[in-house]
Amino acid sequence: MSSEHDEVDRILGAWRTQRPDLDFSPLAVLSRVDRLSRHLDRARREAFRRSDLEPWEWDVLSALRRAGEPFQLSPKQLLLQTLVSSGTMTNRIDRLVGRRLVRREADPADGRSVLVTLTDDGRTRVDAAITRLVDAEAELLAVLPRADRERLAALLRKLSLEFDS
Repeated sequence: MSSEHDEVDRILGAWRTQRPDLDFSPLAVLSRVDRLSRHLDRARREAFRRSDLEPWEWDVLSALRRAGEPFQLSPKQLLLQTLVSSGTMTNRIDRLVGRRLVRREADPADGRSVLVTLTDDGRTRVDAAITRLVDAEAELLAVLPRADRERLAALLRKLSLEFDS
């Protein structure tokens, strides 16, 4: 075992003393994931704040940006990517239109439908945010060599697939 110990090691040590009958190996993994998640959340919020975006704005704008030229999706497609209700999505689109980060356009394939399109300002902000986000996340993982990061990503993917299926 490594000579370095973290707060989770201290907590697990105390639990093992109190409850030696239990296997605390799940906590050894998931307590660290939880703690790292908090650091990640702070880093993400800061990256978005520096780009003058709220996390929910990032969700919508990044979905549009990832769609590629012409950076537009239907409200239904946005719903599927952001996992919010239709009422919430309508409210979000309204607010983003008000900030001139997106615009609504008639769908040329169906005049009764609309498409949500990323504006130039929206694209500038989402591009700045993703650059800041990648930099912040790279900093969080800087202690790990690339091979360790790839191995960790593969293990987390394997675990995640159990919940996503």
